[in-house]
Amino acid sequence: MNREMLMLVEAISREKNVERDVVFGAVEAALAQATKKLYAGEVDIRVAVDRDSGNYESFRRWHVVPDEAGLQQPDQEILLFEAKEQIPDIEVDEYIEEPIESLPIGRIGAMAAKQVILQKIRDAEREMLLNDFMSRGEKIFVGTVKRMDKGDLICEAGRVEGRLRRSEMIPKENLRSGDRVRAMIMEVDLTLRGAPIILSRSAPEFMIELFRQEVPEIEQGLLEIKTCARDPGSRAKIAVLSHDKRVDPIGTCVGVRGTRVNAVTNELAGERVDIVLWSEDPAQFVIGALAPANVQSIVVDEEKHAMDVVVDEENLAIAIGRGGQNVRLASDLTGWKINIMDAAESAQKQAEETTGIRQLFMEKLDVDQEIADILIEEGFTSLEEVAYVPIQEMQDIESFDEDTINELRARAKDALLTMEIAREESVEEVSQDLRDLPGLTPELISKLVEAGIHTRDDLADLATDELTDISGQTSEEATALIMKAREHWFAGQA
Repeated sequence: MNREMLMLVEAISREKNVERDVVFGAVEAALAQATKKLYAGEVDIRVAVDRDSGNYESFRRWHVVPDEAGLQQPDQEILLFEAKEQIPDIEVDEYIEEPIESLPIGRIGAMAAKQVILQKIRDAEREMLLNDFMSRGEKIFVGTVKRMDKGDLICEAGRVEGRLRRSEMIPKENLRSGDRVRAMIMEVDLTLRGAPIILSRSAPEFMIELFRQEVPEIEQGLLEIKTCARDPGSRAKIAVLSHDKRVDPIGTCVGVRGTRVNAVTNELAGERVDIVLWSEDPAQFVIGALAPANVQSIVVDEEKHAMDVVVDEENLAIAIGRGGQNVRLASDLTGWKINIMDAAESAQKQAEETTGIRQLFMEKLDVDQEIADILIEEGFTSLEEVAYVPIQEMQDIESFDEDTINELRARAKDALLTMEIAREESVEEVSQDLRDLPGLTPELISKLVEAGIHTRDDLADLATDELTDISGQTSEEATALIMKAREHWFAGQA
């Protein structure tokens, strides 16, 4: 029987073009699975087949776990202190094995063993095909639509299959069986049955890769696509940078008579592409990203990572775009929150901010409006600046003498200390479950307390726009925090 098993292994190995060790592994798995059925519990069995003689041995084994972890699977695990009684130098994550009687092959359910072996062989073949495909280093999957699977498309390239999920397709695109399809390879998940390659046609990376194929200068390193933002099937923006002064990045990506950008657009169901010049200066980058709108002025708020962009009435609709598309894509492209406003709105906002800063200085520094206005005119916007900017900057203010400067700095430091103490006390006012929520800083907790938010449920009840108004966070950050606060609502549901 052992000789017959060796002959079977050789035959399968040649027929399926897989390594002998893979076939032996399948045989060992089949024997182990059959042996496990002799035991009542969920035991761990290992079978070792001699590659030369075909003889095999069977072992029951226990995984060594830390004493403090306890036994999660008593039939398969052993605590470290118990394991050391048998093998003094054994460590956690090693195994203790005990020889057991081997199950004769003749007693194995033939069909069960055959199914396990064939499944292992199929998995090995599939993995070999996949490894061969991935070793080519291709980033774009080129194949044909094979079938539909619960709304997803299963695409075939040779003998390798990829899955294009409905959420990763371009909206309104109608792909049918037999259609040629190109998509970005996002990941490979071997746990998925049938189609382990996850594809996307809506990811920004797909557009970047399409441009890389159409524009040789990118592959040569003369050009670089820094970022990309997409509204799949409708409109997109890419930011490009030239590493060679002789190469025009925008014109090179557009191509002669638009041939290069049109090739990308045609592949993406007519998706229009705005090509933007990337800049290290965030304000300049945002101005370019909002094209074709003309920007009058821009105010950068580093703390909130936001910009107020002022445009005239004629450019307001262009800057915002249909349904807010243009400003949304520009924000995604640059990574900055962009607030579009006209001159009147900008003036009103600046007046409100100036009033707020004036009141802050008058209240916290105990000064009159004249002193507060002088500080504002000189560019001071916070108590921290008054307290800690280099003293030379304040000495340059003609209206202030040295005694006034020292007094203002001392009052600012005292006010900041008082506010910090109050902030720490406000933290004590909130519930422990809110304080324990990941992502909450003392400053953020203080803002929540000022808005009447004292518990995790109070935070969970907020809408995204309400939290952004309170915290100054981006919509994405606020949404993530609210969802984190709501997790306990669904903890018992499965």
